Amino acid sequence: MSMRVVVVGGGIGGLALGAGLRRSGYEVAVFDRDTDVAATGGYHITLDQRAQSALGRLVPPEVMRRLLASGSALRLRERDAFWDRRGRLLGYGPDLAGSASIDVDRITLRTLLAEAVGEDLHLGRDASGVGYDEHGMPRVAFADGTSVTADLVVGADGTHSVIARHLAAGPTNRPAGLIGFSGRTQRADLSAAEQQRLGSRSTMGIGPRGAALYVGFLDPVGNAALDAPELRRSVTTGPTYIWGAMFPESARTESLRDLRGTQLQTALLDRFRDRRWTDHTLEVIARADPASVAAFRFNAASTRAADLAPWNAGRITALGDAVHATPPTAGMGAGAAIQDAADLLDRLDTISDGTTTLADAIGHFEARMRQRGSEVLTMAMKTVRLILVTDTPLGAVATAVATPIMAAAARLRR
Repeated sequence: MSMRVVVVGGGIGGLALGAGLRRSGYEVAVFDRDTDVAATGGYHITLDQRAQSALGRLVPPEVMRRLLASGSALRLRERDAFWDRRGRLLGYGPDLAGSASIDVDRITLRTLLAEAVGEDLHLGRDASGVGYDEHGMPRVAFADGTSVTADLVVGADGTHSVIARHLAAGPTNRPAGLIGFSGRTQRADLSAAEQQRLGSRSTMGIGPRGAALYVGFLDPVGNAALDAPELRRSVTTGPTYIWGAMFPESARTESLRDLRGTQLQTALLDRFRDRRWTDHTLEVIARADPASVAAFRFNAASTRAADLAPWNAGRITALGDAVHATPPTAGMGAGAAIQDAADLLDRLDTISDGTTTLADAIGHFEARMRQRGSEVLTMAMKTVRLILVTDTPLGAVATAVATPIMAAAARLRR
């Protein structure tokens, strides 16, 4: 059947869906308020084997090759490690030797997906509302006064989704209780001692009063998932630590979100020192590129599958963070959105034989998305709760809790 699909939102999930629809011959238009796909928040994301398989369904093989050539393979890293606020080693995560997961720059992935969508991507278009026209077809209105109609509208417009809010008659998520701060630090800019302590792995340190510091290791050159330098598109060109600092949400922490650059960097260091973190554990923040330091709030949807996408299936639906907003504490949100996109495309393809209606196809898609979203959110919120309830430095008991979380995450990534 001939079908016109409008996708609202050009993040990872929306672009993945747009690329898949275009590749499968659907008439598709993807709209995003950004004017440049490279102007995106966040620094890197993890794609497990399931996410990569889903992406392979959506984009041409050459795009997958460029992605793998631009991704950092987890199997080439050292085992993840846990530290306390003094930098004392508490334990390790699972062996990554058999992992198929990769880390990739968000900008790199978004750019590759945008190229796959091609001329069907329309930037600088801010959706302001959605409804139905006089013929019962879904219509999207934009802030510039224009509108478009389609056979199907898909909201992939993130945590503050206009589309999902319309469908649910209210917000689909709420603050998770943590505020995050992130930045990039070249490994070569750290002291020899810190380079050795952190190593070529990701680490997590948790201290008193809910302070935590995640340090991710990204090297798409030395640890490339596919040794094809001529295909490499990564914006990271050497060993780099992508770090994320986390504090419980409060009026004082909220005020940091108004700061930028060096001011924010200094304020973060002061907050950690107030909580008696030793200086060498903070070196990765102190020596970061000030222009890379940014603040963001963690939002989360309900972990209960029944609470996700709480609407009747029809010609307007949503996916990704618009439905199951997920804190980055499990590294699975973008991968889940890509799987949503592949599932939706598979369901739409069943309509062509005339045995499935659009409403039935969307109903099946949403049911599976609810389950996936619940699983990913449950994993992410375990880590959030671990951080929020830690009133003393992470010791042997907390490590015994944290390690199974990391192990379970690793199993889900295979």
